[in-house]
Amino acid sequence: MTHAQIMRALSGLLLGLFCAILSSTVVTNALPRIIGDLGGGQSAYTWVVTSSLLAVTASTPLWGKLADLFSKKILVQSALVIFVLGSVVAGFAQNPATLITARVIQGLGGGGLSALGQVVLAAMISPRERGRYSGYLGAVFAVATVGGPLLGGVITDISWLGWRWCLFVGVPFAVVALIVLQRTLNLPVVKRRVKVDWAGAFFVTAAVCTLLIWVTFADNKYDWLSWQTYTLVGVSLLLTLAFLLVESKASEPIIPLRLFRNPTVALASVASLFVGIALFAGTVFFSQYFQVARGESPTMSGVMTIPLIGGLFVSSTVSGRIITRTGKWKGWLLTGGILLTAGLALLGSLRYDTPYLQIAGYMALIGLGVGMTLQNLVLCTQNQVSPTDLGAASSAVTFFRSLGGAVGVSVLGSVLTTRIGHHALETITRLDPQDRAAAAQASGGGQLPDPALLSAPVRTWLESAYGHGIGDIFLYVAPAALIAFLVTLFIKEVPLRGPSRTP
Repeated sequence: MTHAQIMRALSGLLLGLFCAILSSTVVTNALPRIIGDLGGGQSAYTWVVTSSLLAVTASTPLWGKLADLFSKKILVQSALVIFVLGSVVAGFAQNPATLITARVIQGLGGGGLSALGQVVLAAMISPRERGRYSGYLGAVFAVATVGGPLLGGVITDISWLGWRWCLFVGVPFAVVALIVLQRTLNLPVVKRRVKVDWAGAFFVTAAVCTLLIWVTFADNKYDWLSWQTYTLVGVSLLLTLAFLLVESKASEPIIPLRLFRNPTVALASVASLFVGIALFAGTVFFSQYFQVARGESPTMSGVMTIPLIGGLFVSSTVSGRIITRTGKWKGWLLTGGILLTAGLALLGSLRYDTPYLQIAGYMALIGLGVGMTLQNLVLCTQNQVSPTDLGAASSAVTFFRSLGGAVGVSVLGSVLTTRIGHHALETITRLDPQDRAAAAQASGGGQLPDPALLSAPVRTWLESAYGHGIGDIFLYVAPAALIAFLVTLFIKEVPLRGPSRTP
């Protein structure tokens, strides 16, 4: 296939990926207002993000395995339909529970689009050329990520639209993607009579759900060391053991355990787990920081994250093209790990009055690091497995990244509540007696506060607590990025297979 033929075949896939990412990120800067309007608190805010990540995590291995067995084209289209259904339900949600349920549906479709994008790419293109086209996936990821928050902020701030249209905006893109996919994506279908590993899918989903329930409510509903913790962790371990037992005996396991005998697959999966923690947990609270700690509008909150996405866009496209030209990828992984760790550690000094240019520089470092890391962990894995295992191997790496993100967001969401409360209590004595009552009311009730409704002293007190608390989160997540970097040191670089024919 020529470059033009490949791009035509990938056009619908890239549009579908754009749709999924846009619909996920478009709510980022609207979330504080969405949760406020629906009467939710910090726990609901965290679960709106976590529920989608959970569904992506649980469904990614299943989508990847199905891609090895059935028509990849039909699977991509099915994922798009599921994603649209979730978007429509979310748009009409009247309470946090309905919204969280709809986000699960969105996550099921999003898991398919995330996993299948890499699988389809691998089915058409040799590993050597794949670096370049992975860069295109990274570029689409970056454009949708920067466009989503900006678009969502504008929609939220327009009175005659409102935040519900943030959840509907991806529907027309999905319809166009379905039509384009039907016309342009034509891959050979390998039909085999198989038995889908539904038992494996059930046990891995149950194990992850139990784990997330534990980390979400720990230190809130019960102590970290309590009978509830012992029970939930014990059940999660038993379910994990059951999953491993089922996978060892299944004829078509959802995650073939033999893949992890390959050191590259095993190490890339571990690195992806910690990159997921750093990426999702380290960035999901930016909208809260800019809107609650700095009092910015949803639109400006999106504008202020441009350095993060700009760094991601530049590094993913540039690294992809250079990797295709040289066949070497490890240096990019190591550099990305260093930049990601440095950016997160520096953001640990974040406060409500930190100069924006300083924050922008730190965000750019994170973006550069993520762009050099995410796609290349999948790329080095695909280079080490047979064509029949491309789907399972690609989705395994994506699975661990999503798992890390889901667990990280849940844990740090709980930690954030504790840290904000700690800093708020530490500084409330600085307020005048008449302001303390208003401060206690603003921080009570379990709902996200609206700084615009508070007096100047109380607002400054609240912004300081949130800014310091979110800074703590970045500091806590930096070691996860450092562990990912240390793991990548042990991945042996094998030059990418196939010819390079970059025009």
